[in-house]
Amino acid sequence: MSQSIQQILTRHWGFSSFRPLQEEIIQSVLDGKDTLALLPTGGGKSICYQVPALAMEGMCLVISPLIALMKDQVDGLKSKGIAAAAVHSGMHPDEQERVLSNARFGAIKLLYISPERLATERIRELLRKTRINLLAVDEAHCVSQWGYDFRPPYLKIADIRPFIQGTPLLALTATATPKVVKDIQEKLQFKQEHLIRTSFDRKNLDYLVIKEEDKPGRLLKILNKVKGSGIIYVRNRRETKLIAEFLKKNKISADYYHAGLLQKARDQKQNAWIREECRIMVATNAFGMGIDKHNVRVVIHMDLPECIEAYFQEAGRAGRDEKRSYAVLLYENADILGARKNLTQAFPGISTIRSVYQALGNYFQIPAGSGKDARLDMDLSAFASEYKFPTVIAYNSLKFLEKEGYIMLSDALHRQSRIYVKADKETLYRFQVENEFYDLLLKTILRSYSGVLTEFVGFSEAELARRAGISTDELVKHLKRLEKLKLIDYTPASDKPLLVYLDDRLDGKDIRISPVYYQDRLEEARQRLEAMIFYAESTKKCRNQQLLEYFGEKTSKRCGRCDVCLERNKLGLSEMEFDGIVKIIKPILKSEATGIEQLVNAASDYNEDKVILVLRWLMDNGKVKKDADGKYVW
Repeated sequence: MSQSIQQILTRHWGFSSFRPLQEEIIQSVLDGKDTLALLPTGGGKSICYQVPALAMEGMCLVISPLIALMKDQVDGLKSKGIAAAAVHSGMHPDEQERVLSNARFGAIKLLYISPERLATERIRELLRKTRINLLAVDEAHCVSQWGYDFRPPYLKIADIRPFIQGTPLLALTATATPKVVKDIQEKLQFKQEHLIRTSFDRKNLDYLVIKEEDKPGRLLKILNKVKGSGIIYVRNRRETKLIAEFLKKNKISADYYHAGLLQKARDQKQNAWIREECRIMVATNAFGMGIDKHNVRVVIHMDLPECIEAYFQEAGRAGRDEKRSYAVLLYENADILGARKNLTQAFPGISTIRSVYQALGNYFQIPAGSGKDARLDMDLSAFASEYKFPTVIAYNSLKFLEKEGYIMLSDALHRQSRIYVKADKETLYRFQVENEFYDLLLKTILRSYSGVLTEFVGFSEAELARRAGISTDELVKHLKRLEKLKLIDYTPASDKPLLVYLDDRLDGKDIRISPVYYQDRLEEARQRLEAMIFYAESTKKCRNQQLLEYFGEKTSKRCGRCDVCLERNKLGLSEMEFDGIVKIIKPILKSEATGIEQLVNAASDYNEDKVILVLRWLMDNGKVKKDADGKYVW
């Protein structure tokens, strides 16, 4: 190692020290150990593989499921002078090839790749011929069938390990139950189990659950009481705008954000919020991933999340600066009914999923047996309308097909127009000599965009047309002709979601989805939702304790600050007194119905009023009730 990990951290990130556990994780990797790092949201997971990647000879291969996250990471690394690139199905095949070629010749230090690309022979060839110093698996819970975001293409990760024997693997996630922790290490073929984790206990974060019919009114009260920056999560895009407008009418600076907005608008909104030109962002769960803002004071959920893992990750975006912050969940009975209905819609029947796949091929006119790597702009509304599918059913069927590895469907990311002159110099010169008009156009392209001979370059058709002295429509026509002649690659801009066939199109009836697998997935999702509902409705146990126990931390103490603890604090009892009284009367009440006098006598070490207060609290919270004789029973 030419530089120490501390020097690398300071030089590229400007930090004088590592966050808790980062250095231990990095050292584990440098020692060649397969490692699972379990760090909460905002714990600085990416540095755990980026620093050792720079400290060792060779290239780090990073597996990531989200194109937007890959793009953010690559852009961030490049801004620090670190050679990074990404390969995913949303890229033009020639652009993928350019990146892989650069990686092969040592020009890239960190290569981000989507899991479905791992099965390609080109990647296998790269692995055989390139020194891979580290295999990093981001969002590692996706590899586990028990995880909340299981993606079968993640199972292909283990298949590449024989090609990079001796290379350590670092798996990272912010949310994993004990069952998922074990499964990740098995599926990724750890040489031996090795988990490094920090407690999920966020001592500065107060969890509050409020059952409320007038959510807008309660929202205003919270935001007027809790000052500072905040995020409000809602389930659908329409609500983001409605609530943001409601807040603005009530003199609270707010904006809205969802995946259906143009990328430019999303970037502007996000940057304004980060710079605190806007105080509150009302958003779907498309907002927050990869955003580095430490002083968020409050995160409010206006709807029930689908699982505790998602809730914990989103709530954890509050208070990363370790100052007191709040995670608030507002719900009413209708939300529970709605959440169960949404779960049903998230799992369309197998026959419906096959029908959607069949209709998709017809919509894009792709014959069975062809179409692999076809990149298509997806207008979901038009597709659903043409084939008379409810939009939500069409979308969830496509997402199911994506998780099974048949297609890739991106969110609506703005993709800038890109151009690459791929003809060799001799072919290009000969063509220019023979075609006077195209000679002028090609010279304009080469003068305008440095690097266009070696890589895909973003450009504006309107600007290039102005420089070439022709209309934009004419320019597009000529660029398409040059592409047809195989002199350039041209990818027009788009703001629609991108759909990619990861394999040749099959006949709909040949789509294989095991009924047992389907039912297992549905049952797992149902259990996660019921755990979320139980958390919302429970008023008997500290919120923090409930969350920590869900993730396997059984020894936590009452936080004293959540809504459940605050209610108990009103008794005027210390935690020791409360627990001491319960410890005495609980076994008595469990064995037989008992009168108040006997209970007071049994707990004679404590003041009679305090015993009665504890008993009343236990009754109010449904743990103790009276029988027909007026006696108490647990």
